[in-house]
Amino acid sequence: MYTRFLVFLFFLPSFLIAQETINVSLQPDSCLSDVELQLAMMINTYRAEKGLPSVEFSASLCRVARIHTQDLENNYKPSDRCNMHSWSDKGRWTPCCYTPDHKQSANMWNKPRELTSYRGNGYEIAFYTTGNYDSPAQFAREILNGWKGSPGHNEVIINKGKWKDVSWKAMGIGISGGYACVWFGEEKDPAGKPSVCK
Repeated sequence: MYTRFLVFLFFLPSFLIAQETINVSLQPDSCLSDVELQLAMMINTYRAEKGLPSVEFSASLCRVARIHTQDLENNYKPSDRCNMHSWSDKGRWTPCCYTPDHKQSANMWNKPRELTSYRGNGYEIAFYTTGNYDSPAQFAREILNGWKGSPGHNEVIINKGKWKDVSWKAMGIGISGGYACVWFGEEKDPAGKPSVCK
C-alpha cells in the first residue's frame, strides 16, 4: 500500500515546514540519475507515439528540478494550503506558498531565472509517492503513468488543451526521495544538456 500524489501547476494544497537549509551552491551538478534518465526517455517516447518531437534535455531545468525535489523532500508537508509548486524559505530563492488561486504562479515560473542562466519561464508538473520500486524503469513508469492518467499533466506533456500552441524546447527532470518534478521551457537552454550521473 502506498500513497501517490500528482500536482500540475495548481493542485494539491499543502503548507511548508522548514527542516533544513538547502544551499544552491552545494547541489550536485545537473547530471541525470538512472531513474531521471529513464523518465526523460519515456516522456520523449510517449511524445513520439503522439507524433510530437522529442524535447531536448536541459542542464539548467534539470538543476531547477533537482533543487526543488530536494526542497520538497526536506521541507514540504501536505496540508490544505500550499501545493507542491511551493518553495520553502530555506534556500537561496524567493519562497512562495503556491495556493489554488494561482496568485504565486509567476514566482514558480521564474525559478529557472533565479537559479540558473535559463532566461525563459519554467512550467512544472510534480508527483509524489511512498511506493517502493524494483528498478529505476518501474519507478519512472509509475510516475509517467500517473501523469498520463491525469488530464492536466497529460496535456502539458503532449501539448494538448491550453498547451496546444506551445512548443517545448527544453525539459529538466529531478527526483529525490518520493518526489519527482519535470520542468518544461519554451526556450533552448544556453547551458546545454546534462550529463548522465556516474
